[in-house]
Amino acid sequence: MSENIYILLLHLYPSQFRRAYGDEAIQLFRDRFRDEQGFAAKVRLWSDLLADLAVSLPREHGYAHPSPTGAHTQQRLAGVPCFDVLESSIPRPEALLFGAVLSVVAVAALSISMSWSAGNGSMRGTALRDTAPAAMKASAFESLDAWSAKKWVGASSAFPGGASSSGQPTGQNAGGQTAVPANSNTTLDAGERQRVIDRAGADLKKYYFDHGVAEKTAEALLTHEKNGDDDAATHGASFAALLTAQMRDASADMHLVVEYSQNPLPSGPPVQTAEGMARFRSAMLQQHCMIRKTEILPHDIGYLKLDFFPDDSVCGNEVREAMASLNHADAIIFDLRDNSGGFPDTVSLVASYLFDHPVYMYGPRGAPTVESWTHSPVAGNNLANKPVYVLTSGTTWSGAEQFSYDLKMLKRATLVGETTRGGTHAGVFHRIDDHFGMGIPEERPINPYGKTDWEGVGVTSDVKVKAADALETAVRLAVAKLQLKQR
Repeated sequence: MSENIYILLLHLYPSQFRRAYGDEAIQLFRDRFRDEQGFAAKVRLWSDLLADLAVSLPREHGYAHPSPTGAHTQQRLAGVPCFDVLESSIPRPEALLFGAVLSVVAVAALSISMSWSAGNGSMRGTALRDTAPAAMKASAFESLDAWSAKKWVGASSAFPGGASSSGQPTGQNAGGQTAVPANSNTTLDAGERQRVIDRAGADLKKYYFDHGVAEKTAEALLTHEKNGDDDAATHGASFAALLTAQMRDASADMHLVVEYSQNPLPSGPPVQTAEGMARFRSAMLQQHCMIRKTEILPHDIGYLKLDFFPDDSVCGNEVREAMASLNHADAIIFDLRDNSGGFPDTVSLVASYLFDHPVYMYGPRGAPTVESWTHSPVAGNNLANKPVYVLTSGTTWSGAEQFSYDLKMLKRATLVGETTRGGTHAGVFHRIDDHFGMGIPEERPINPYGKTDWEGVGVTSDVKVKAADALETAVRLAVAKLQLKQR
């Protein structure tokens, strides 16, 4: 019932928004509804959703773009998420009235649902579990995580070849292996699902770096299929998400992923074009290279909120300018609570400012390279010996986890916040057929610190507080440390 209410609420958004983000929004709701158990958690979930509705709905309807071919579409072409809605008109008065009435009904239904849930554990029953994966579907930023982008075939997306204006990967039809026609409404039958599962299992056994885990994961896929767990997944995207969840549950490897493309995938690795790189560069620069804020807080504490480690070849100047703006701070705080990963060369670039000599930065993505070492010391830099604090959350991911983990192991930073999400291993894209492909980590990492990495478990913070309280806590810690040094 709760999911149906949420789907009704999504109809208040413009049609183009629903087409672009509706499936991901529903999947996110399912994941949160499954994971956030208990009365208080359910109340928080619905409070977040209704608050977001109240804030975002007028804004999304307020956007008016003459055509969907402008700069924001170029962002999607480059694989960078765009949250503007391409809608040509504001909502009609009757639509707003309908929305208000529906909101009142939703709140009333929420109250009844929460009361029922508090006394009945069956809210977690199998009907919802059977139709939704047990782990979060790969997000747009996760696809952008080219911490391995130089390993994935195609630098700006988990799929080779970039994405079309609809957000779906593009490529040349290889012919003869059409799992699902390009029509998104086409359904999968049992035979098609079985063929994808068989190929996914075979590729796991052939390429995954841990043979034992590969065998276990492939067997889990077959067991789910035999038990009928896949029967409800009749569309390509939902089936891919379900297989992804099943693989991650069996392997605890968050970089295993099955993806679906409406358009045929290329039969071989495409060549990265100058045009594609130009689109990527333009999109990143429009996002200010994901540098959300740089400022000097009271007590001369530098603050950098970075939501992605962008490619140094595209955003190196912007990253260097951001670090230079904090050069005279007495302490520095890196806010990675919303950081979704990025490129290893930029992880090393930022870390270079924190040392007065080259330091090896462990990145479990293969053999060390030049980018594995910090380029320390940085000329004119004053931050090499200043206190460092890194803010983390449960969504801090991949390259941001590398930055956090390495600084923690090197005893160069204090991590403040929550345990991170837990994504480590490198992935290589493998084509299953015209419409399905999968990312498989192929290299076994060797950790020079002699400890396990963060795959599936995350990086634990030194000071454990809620993500929302991390900045305040870090500032308090920094002030105390600076005052102690002045004595």
